[in-house]
Amino acid sequence: MRSPNWLFLILLLLLAGLQYRLWVGNGSLAQVATLSQQIADQHAENDALLERNRILDAEVLELKKGMETVEERARHELGMVKDGETLYQLAQ
Repeated sequence: MRSPNWLFLILLLLLAGLQYRLWVGNGSLAQVATLSQQIADQHAENDALLERNRILDAEVLELKKGMETVEERARHELGMVKDGETLYQLAQ
């Protein structure tokens, strides 16, 4: 008579242990959801960085092949002017 009670108790403890691991332990559903969110965030950051790299690559190619961009940067960032040009600055 006691054998089925012990077997039921052992199976119940085994089920409780498995449920603990499913909800709280290593590899639990909460941990999987957190890792999935981190992966999604990382993918979004990677996409933004890929777009930034694409823009920078296009800018590098433009700088390598055209003098217009170099002249524009020299004018705006360094305040340079060409020979024969007159610089007019307006006070605001």
